[in-house]
Amino acid sequence: MGLIIFIIVLGAIIAYICVDGYNRLVTQRNRYKNAYAQINVQLQRRYDLIPNLLETAKGYLSHERETLEAVISARNIAIDASGRAARDPGAPAAMQNLSQAEGVLTGALGRLFAVSESYPNLKADSTMMQLMEELTSTENRVGFARQAFNDAVTLYNTTREAFPSNLVANQFGFISAELLADVAVEHEVRMAPRVAF
Repeated sequence: MGLIIFIIVLGAIIAYICVDGYNRLVTQRNRYKNAYAQINVQLQRRYDLIPNLLETAKGYLSHERETLEAVISARNIAIDASGRAARDPGAPAAMQNLSQAEGVLTGALGRLFAVSESYPNLKADSTMMQLMEELTSTENRVGFARQAFNDAVTLYNTTREAFPSNLVANQFGFISAELLADVAVEHEVRMAPRVAF
């Protein structure tokens, strides 16, 4: 009789641990997916600002068609990568693809801003200044949203790997989620400043 009660209690404890682990993993997976949705909103805002920025710059930069086309191409690739990442946030391939696409877009925008420095009328254009300010503000929002996403992914991955949740994760197919790299920081690291005397 005592053995039967022990087995029933042990079974109840194991069931509770499994259900609790499963529910925590689902909750944390939903949190990082929601956090990615916030990134996606800010990226879409960024993508929407770029055509206005290019339209304003186009009149001044008629000889810089290659720079303008590079920004357009990079924007289109980034929009596509963002869409794929939105369908499966945390998927390693999607996050790496998005990071690379955003890096290319950031580089193309950097070249556009560098070229615009050579055109005083463009720098002084109030629409251009406002768009650049909005773009900078959006970049900051993307950074904050990226940090929230990465925090949520880290918590999910930690829970997924910790005992006894790892048993539940392996049993029910909770796979590891990928962090979204901060392409602005990576771009700055790759582009070390040159000092000339």
